[in-house]
Amino acid sequence: MNAWQSGLWNQDLLVFGYQMMLILVLGHVLVLSKPMNALLELVSNSATSNTKAIILISASTMLMGFFNWGLGLIFGAILARKIGEKSERENLGINYPLIGALGYSGMMIWHGGISGSAPLKASETGHLHSIMKEYPEGFPSEVSTVETIFSSSNLIIFSILLISVPIIFSRLKHSGRSKTIPKLLSKSVSNSEEKMSHPFEITPLLNWIFGGLLLICFSVVYLEDLLELDITPNMLNFFMLGLGIVLHKSIKNYLLSLSEAIKGASGILIQFPLYFGIIGVMRDSGLALDFAQFFISISNETTLPIFTFISSGIVNIFVPSGGGQWAIQGPIAMESAAQLGVPIPKIIMALSYGDQVTNMLQPFWALPLLAITKLKASDIFPFTFILFIIGSFIFIAGLLIF
Repeated sequence: MNAWQSGLWNQDLLVFGYQMMLILVLGHVLVLSKPMNALLELVSNSATSNTKAIILISASTMLMGFFNWGLGLIFGAILARKIGEKSERENLGINYPLIGALGYSGMMIWHGGISGSAPLKASETGHLHSIMKEYPEGFPSEVSTVETIFSSSNLIIFSILLISVPIIFSRLKHSGRSKTIPKLLSKSVSNSEEKMSHPFEITPLLNWIFGGLLLICFSVVYLEDLLELDITPNMLNFFMLGLGIVLHKSIKNYLLSLSEAIKGASGILIQFPLYFGIIGVMRDSGLALDFAQFFISISNETTLPIFTFISSGIVNIFVPSGGGQWAIQGPIAMESAAQLGVPIPKIIMALSYGDQVTNMLQPFWALPLLAITKLKASDIFPFTFILFIIGSFIFIAGLLIF
């Protein structure tokens, strides 16, 4: 119990949990801005057939998911909804459950992307040393995202997925079905609300000034790191905060979007500390070291990344959080890699791949998408299972080749 509660209220882990909540919320707020909504309308207008809809939603959702998992998740959900509305309105016969499933495909690549919890935390100065009780001499205290997210191997694997998923699903022939769904994103500031608001709340000028100052500050503080592609959670959140304020037409609209977006973070507000309690038990009881020794005993330099990938996928079924999983499994993976001499960046990405691909089987993060699209988990699961098979094959092949 002492170990559990020490993990529950660990200050470093609580900071990490708050960083992950901001990634989700600020990404969602971005999607609810008018320019992003215009982009969604533009993309959905091009979806005039099943094949075009598949290519558009899978490619755009994975690209958004690579930039930010919260942005990709909500962007994919709203785009799927808009394509469903268009199909119903124009009687296009687009397979709506399939489109909904592909709107979730960003969660299959997010952990290897710019908002990936494991590679981002590993890039923070001293983080790897802080999560290990003991580490060998010369063990790195951090690993730059140049060696993980922006490595040639990860970008090649992502590119293969970006090409193969649309090709494979465009060959699936299924009759479409639509749902009667109300118009999305209808919230706006009414005339009565404008009359009751302070002028500063409804003028775009304040957004441009304040958001612009934030983006200037971001450039001054992080430009050097950005040019070196050394991304951290704070950097990403700072950028999305400033950009989100600039893209909304008023503070009032920004707050309306924020109140909508923050609902999606309500679950992880409690979920993350509970995971941190598990971390405390794993770390202080010696269980983490025992797990590491087990994987070392059955692995070698070649097979350890594969076993890490598989174990990460299994853990994700029960702990559906990349951040929580890194906090639990990261020390185990680092200990194993250190003893077997496996490159640390490769183990970080193996853990990330295993976590992200089993999101296609774990419906927890699909809940926001299901709420927006009005689909059920059973509607999208046949297609997300195919995504799981495709992703597993590509990720394992990538770990063996690279």
